[in-house]
Amino acid sequence: MIRPNARFWSLAALAALALCATSACKKSEPDSNDRGPAPPPEATGKKGVCAKGGGESGDKLTAKMFPRVSDDYCIDPNGDTRAYGAEAERSLEQVCTEELDGECEVYKAYGLERVVTLRYVDGKGSPGTVSARLSRFKTETGAYGFFTLRVIADADPAQTKPKKLDAGTQAVIGGSNANIWRGKHVLELAYNNEREAPDALRTSTARVLPPMAKAVGEKLPGDPVLPPPAAKLPADDRIEMGVSYVTTDLLDVAGVGPGAIGFHQKGDKRWRVVSIVRGDEAAAKDVMKTLKKLDSAKEVKGVLFDALTLARRVDEDAPLIGWVFGQSGANVIGIGDEEHVLSADQSADEAAKLNLSDEEKLSRLKALVAPPSE
Repeated sequence: MIRPNARFWSLAALAALALCATSACKKSEPDSNDRGPAPPPEATGKKGVCAKGGGESGDKLTAKMFPRVSDDYCIDPNGDTRAYGAEAERSLEQVCTEELDGECEVYKAYGLERVVTLRYVDGKGSPGTVSARLSRFKTETGAYGFFTLRVIADADPAQTKPKKLDAGTQAVIGGSNANIWRGKHVLELAYNNEREAPDALRTSTARVLPPMAKAVGEKLPGDPVLPPPAAKLPADDRIEMGVSYVTTDLLDVAGVGPGAIGFHQKGDKRWRVVSIVRGDEAAAKDVMKTLKKLDSAKEVKGVLFDALTLARRVDEDAPLIGWVFGQSGANVIGIGDEEHVLSADQSADEAAKLNLSDEEKLSRLKALVAPPSE
């Protein structure tokens, strides 16, 4: 069965650990308070355990979503399916203490309402296992936001290099984890084999998880179409899987509301694109009015749409991030500097090599929001 505190890592965190293994880091490993208690050892599988078709999911609501067998792996016949939250015997408070490894408030922030966990084992008898956690959220945007958090978190996707996975919907693989989003659901798969060295673990992950992710991803309910703000992001020069969806106020500006962020790169130049979609033009204009109230905001003259520039710092020690925003119809688009490649002590010449110039930002913004006649 799934063990309490079975560990699921975000792909960004896993990649950051890999980078630390080959470069100088402040800490040799993550803080134990961030990781949660270490899980007990996995039980070694038995050869032929899948011979009778494997076990079955004990959760009637989601049983059809999980294949009993995926290549050499099957649902553990001796395992236990656990369901928490809505329409389940266990409460969400129980999932917080038994499964979520100190991340309960993170899940809840995106509207978590139900969780199902189970385990796959290797029918060939190796100690390899796959822990599966299927989370259902109250809204599609909440689920998608959580998915992008798992992929990006606070890391730089140009460094962590999340890899797109074919699963009939949005999916990504990295380290020993895979994450799949569709509709209101996010599936997290974590491969583990304590007898495998890191290179062998990655090879096994790349073999075991993709077919399992595809089998479940294609059966998850809901539409795989992206939320409108994410769908509006330009694909040109965007880093693979380089999208983050914020369900609260973008840029931490009260009143701006939710939206999507795209991470882009061309040569040495890096930038972000923000996409905000409101119900109508009037609501989009209200977003621009909110941005114009910021101290650094300045109106852009000489364009055929409402536009402004502004500059923001995450904190006092952070670099100044320049933005240009424009509004057309129900859409607000912003193009800004990439904070991951900047620092407060950089010279203007050093920063210029990495940033788009104001003219380049405005040119790209025009292509995204200007009327066709411009």
